[in-house]
Amino acid sequence: MELRLGVVQNHPKFLKAPGNLKACLELMDKHEADLWVLPELFASGYAFKTKAEAARCAERADGPLASLLKAYAAQRGCAIVAGFPEKAGARLYNSAMLVTAAKTRVYRKTHIFGGEKRFFAPGDTGLWVEDVAGAKVGVMICFDWFFPEAARTLALRGAQVIAHPSNLVLPWAPEGMKIRSLENRVFSATANRVGAERGLRFIGQSQIVSPNGSLLARLGHEETRAAVVAVDAWTAKDKKVHPANDLFADRRPSLYGLAKA
Repeated sequence: MELRLGVVQNHPKFLKAPGNLKACLELMDKHEADLWVLPELFASGYAFKTKAEAARCAERADGPLASLLKAYAAQRGCAIVAGFPEKAGARLYNSAMLVTAAKTRVYRKTHIFGGEKRFFAPGDTGLWVEDVAGAKVGVMICFDWFFPEAARTLALRGAQVIAHPSNLVLPWAPEGMKIRSLENRVFSATANRVGAERGLRFIGQSQIVSPNGSLLARLGHEETRAAVVAVDAWTAKDKKVHPANDLFADRRPSLYGLAKA
């Protein structure tokens, strides 16, 4: 069964969530997809100066943004992974919600990047996998890609697709995510934004990558657009890179000596 996998690359206006959401939905309306991946903090913007500023646009996981995305998912028969600033009690998290017509599940970014540490607490949800349209989908956010343990954990938990909302300012992730897909034999969908915001410039290059590390789609550095690729998610269950070598069966964790500190 094919999975129509889509990424949205937007140019949000800082703290203009309603208009940013509308713009993304209009891009999505031009295509049919089973799973959409939107950027990190896609509706709020990214470059907060204070925690109070971040808190003003943060929402609960069952807030208005989730309700609007859930309604769209129900109308279009799709699932959506979208980044948002989450308010949970006194804490703020850099989070992503996986939304369908029936449910919402939240992932909180595990590895906090740069100035985000002034506003967001480290994520505490762990790395999980959910069934979406017949495929197993895991979620990472932006800088999580730099830690191979994150993608490997999702793959070991059965993920066939890694949804990767991002606000990339460093140049390495587009090529790095090709390696993450290859070394785990999974599809990955990185959704990034474009434009500049308070001195930060975002690199675009949203992309969809196959389990052999090849690009199935990549958007430009500046374009605002959505792209959809039909993928056979079941092929990500095959971890063989040679008839005699299965990437997961050949692992030897007892010899890796991974330290906790």
